[in-house]
Amino acid sequence: MSSAREKYDFLIVGGGIFGIYAALYLSKYGLRTCIVEKEKELLKKASIVNQARLHSGYHYPRSVATALMSDDNKARFTADHQQFINFEFEKYYAIDRFGSFTDHLQFERFCEFIKIKCEPVLRHPLFNYHRLEALYSTVEYTFDPILIAEYYRQQLKAHAGSIEVQLYSQVERAEARGEAWAIELRSLENGRRQEVEARQVINATYAGSNAINRLFGLRDIDLMHEISEMAFVTSPQVKNIGLTVMDGQFGSIMPYGLSDMLSLSSVAYTHHKVSYDNLPTFDCQALNPECRPDFPSICSPCPARPRSNYRKMIGQIKHYFADEVEFHYFTSMYTIKSKLKANYIDDGRPTEISILNENPRFYCIFAGKINSIYEVEKVVTV
Repeated sequence: MSSAREKYDFLIVGGGIFGIYAALYLSKYGLRTCIVEKEKELLKKASIVNQARLHSGYHYPRSVATALMSDDNKARFTADHQQFINFEFEKYYAIDRFGSFTDHLQFERFCEFIKIKCEPVLRHPLFNYHRLEALYSTVEYTFDPILIAEYYRQQLKAHAGSIEVQLYSQVERAEARGEAWAIELRSLENGRRQEVEARQVINATYAGSNAINRLFGLRDIDLMHEISEMAFVTSPQVKNIGLTVMDGQFGSIMPYGLSDMLSLSSVAYTHHKVSYDNLPTFDCQALNPECRPDFPSICSPCPARPRSNYRKMIGQIKHYFADEVEFHYFTSMYTIKSKLKANYIDDGRPTEISILNENPRFYCIFAGKINSIYEVEKVVTV
């Protein structure tokens, strides 16, 4: 073990968008921060494996709190990242005629309550009204996860004097010593160990939240996890159109940022496996020793990843479009999606920043939507 003990104001575990934004925010105050990421690259999991929806609130008619938070943060996120946002497409929300948890009147009242655009569309040549109870023109954009990821990597390089990044490293152990944390890090490349000291710690590992909480001797947050597939398709007819069918076992298709692809997800077919353990525990981990409940790996390149459901996803979304609309499959990406068990019923995705230890301070950031990266500013003490 290295004899020199580096000292930081903050140690952040997790190199996704929330961990990186927290480090950049702290750097504005002249604080020295270290990001520890166990993968070889930053921003390779849920930060890019998502539908790239810049939430305006429409998606959560059964969780007004999530809807309001999404809309509150949208304007700032859009202003800060406008060069990476696709504003140039038509976005529609629809209600299926069969089995929806929300009917068209409820959806209209919900949109009116949170003051977001919701205009009925009585005729449109590309949609199948035999399956749609109602169709609405809305305002919702997508961001480009690949370009945003590169932007934040460059931001970290520009702040190299105050932010250190340790890739392919893990927290081996940690303990409170007086008013600081003593933390042992281990390189996954050469096994080198290093002890560092941090006045405060931020856990921003998402699916790995409870594994890190336990290393610091702190309580779990109640989570469930799903291995999820995001399919990517192209379509000559609807390349500039997005459709989300509410509210239940339905799906959504929309432009994937500024690329030529459409991201396709389905409530019924996107999620392949579910774990109700606080750690993400799946049977496929037995086939990949590099992925464990306390050390989840990247799903997309994993040989044990689930077989794609893209055919079912395309078959489902085609029900809502006219017969002449074509969809061509390109590829799929996989990741572990996690959510709070408390939101299983209303499908909410709130951002929860918990202070799990007061002195020395330890935060656990659990966030569902990229719009809410700014919530860290309200809680973290600088």
